[in-house]
Amino acid sequence: MSRVGKKIISIPENVEVKVQAQQILIKGPKGELKQFLPDFIKIERKDNQLKVLVEKPEEKKQRSCWGTFARLIFNMIQGVTQGFEKKLELVGVGYRAEKRENKIILNIGFSHLIEYQIPENIEAEVEQRTIVIKGIDKQLVGETAAQIRKFKKPEPYKGKGIKYSDEIVRRKAGKKVAGAGT
Repeated sequence: MSRVGKKIISIPENVEVKVQAQQILIKGPKGELKQFLPDFIKIERKDNQLKVLVEKPEEKKQRSCWGTFARLIFNMIQGVTQGFEKKLELVGVGYRAEKRENKIILNIGFSHLIEYQIPENIEAEVEQRTIVIKGIDKQLVGETAAQIRKFKKPEPYKGKGIKYSDEIVRRKAGKKVAGAGT
């Protein structure tokens, strides 16, 4: 039995939830999100609470999807009420970012500038060395941040690159020069 799937999801007052056939639609103050559900997932609603159920909890596939879809619905409710954000930091001499229209222009040590098209439903705030990605869809916010980070991952010797603000880059010692003191 899924411990995460069994948890009851509470619905805030300013959130509207509609379950139609195999689709759930959640509307809130920040926007609306949809999620398609497999045939074996059922959603039970009582007052301001949702409960996710499966037809046969003893089947491995249904049991594995139970907690996943419960968490997806919880994240959708959190997204339309509070939203999600990821912060990226540019570490390196001369590394900069700027926002032009709906693109992020990165100057990260290559011979050319890198342009990244910001997806729909994503907001980006750019300062000199910090990029903040905001949105209501947790998966899209994380994927956007990961794609930007992928342009130049932090390297272990000097720590240069694009890193998450809470990420710790483990540093390695450089090469020792043999006989430098003689």
